[in-house]
Amino acid sequence: MQRKGILRFLSVIFISLFIILYNGNKIIKNLNQTEFEEETPFFNETYIFDYVETEEKEAQETVEEPQNNVKDEDTEEIVQTAAGAVKGKIITSYASPYAGSTSYSGVYLKNSTTANINLKSLLESKLGFEIKSGDQPQVLIMHTHTTESYMMNDSDVYTEDYTSRSTDDSKNMVKIGGIIAQKLNAAGVKTVHAKKHHDYPRYNGSYGRSANTVTEYLKKYPSIKVVLDIHRDALSKNESDKVKLVTEIDGKKAAQVMLVMGSETGSVKNHPKWKENLKLAVKLQNLLAKDYPTLARPIRLVSSKYNQNLTTGSLLIEVGTDANTLEEACYSAELLGNTISKLLK
Repeated sequence: MQRKGILRFLSVIFISLFIILYNGNKIIKNLNQTEFEEETPFFNETYIFDYVETEEKEAQETVEEPQNNVKDEDTEEIVQTAAGAVKGKIITSYASPYAGSTSYSGVYLKNSTTANINLKSLLESKLGFEIKSGDQPQVLIMHTHTTESYMMNDSDVYTEDYTSRSTDDSKNMVKIGGIIAQKLNAAGVKTVHAKKHHDYPRYNGSYGRSANTVTEYLKKYPSIKVVLDIHRDALSKNESDKVKLVTEIDGKKAAQVMLVMGSETGSVKNHPKWKENLKLAVKLQNLLAKDYPTLARPIRLVSSKYNQNLTTGSLLIEVGTDANTLEEACYSAELLGNTISKLLK
């Protein structure tokens, strides 16, 4: 009887410790997620967006190392879908370009700051720099979160073995940035592409490391006027389902894109020329609305820097989500490259 009492006592202690550890891990996980929410007209649930600055969240997925022995598409499909059980759905949706709180001449902006924004004035004002032809680089393309990646195959579900980060540059943001760089260089806008992985092996501190990269390139090439930090977004309908944002352009699926701009508002300091960056973003958004009316979501203005204080021609561009396919993102990169080239020529 005494032994049974001791066993029951130990069982209660074990169960209590398990509950404490489980809840503690959930709290820690929530503290690590520094994402913020955006309202959407498509679902009652809230999409969670992948916006982080220097107070970054820990990476939620394991970064995938390159698989040199995986070559053909059939093998890649097996790796992507066969190993794990289904973890959640892939929900296909479309974000209206016309959902901004402020608009003018095809430019819609969601303003999450206290700043008053005059889109007309920004659109009609001249840029503070001039892109020159020749051999001197005018544009730098880089990636703060280089290992962000995409689905390899179009699917209605994703499995537990799926990872939305990869060190394979044929799958991650280097691939997307390379397409944009090719378009710009082909148009005569001399562009350099920094392919360094700033978020691997450590995710925290990515913006500090990418700031060092931008500073090094600006020192090496003082001719650089524009810095494009190319990312991909991450959206979810709930804890398990991922959302991909797609539009059809000329008969092909394209991942929707979004310009995310920082500002010296709230607690943000040392970003006095943020409106010069916003001016460039507004002009690009206006041209995208003319070239590909459904491609770009509204500009998002937030109280952050995103290293945009380093130049007066800095843009953060989100290309698709982690539920979009690489093919959809690559097509969007081509379209982006076309319009950016037209704007800067």
